[in-house]
Amino acid sequence: QVQLVESGGGLVQPGGSLRLSCAASGNIFSRYAMGWYRQAPGKQRELVATMSSGGSTNYADSVKGRFTISRDNAENTVHLQMNSLVPEDTAVYYCNADDMLLGINYWGKGTLVTVSS
Repeated sequence: QVQLVESGGGLVQPGGSLRLSCAASGNIFSRYAMGWYRQAPGKQRELVATMSSGGSTNYADSVKGRFTISRDNAENTVHLQMNSLVPEDTAVYYCNADDMLLGINYWGKGTLVTVSS
């Protein structure tokens, strides 16, 4: 069982930045594809960014050029650097670990990001 704990959310003004972190338990972190998803009020959960075990990245069009996903396999962490934030980025952000070998997905409990003046 993998546990994911997100941190770094909060209130930020439009144009500001935040860095989210996700700490994962276990000793096979490097095998997982990691990702960030978000869910705004009244909307479905959507993909924000993913990074494969090999380092390939994928971003939602709405965040390309503003957000950057990174991972530190030695520390079992994945980060999401968010710049030039806009109110539409307001959502609960969830960390995801995809064990593609076993076909199991793990989710954190989420961290709230609010972009407002």
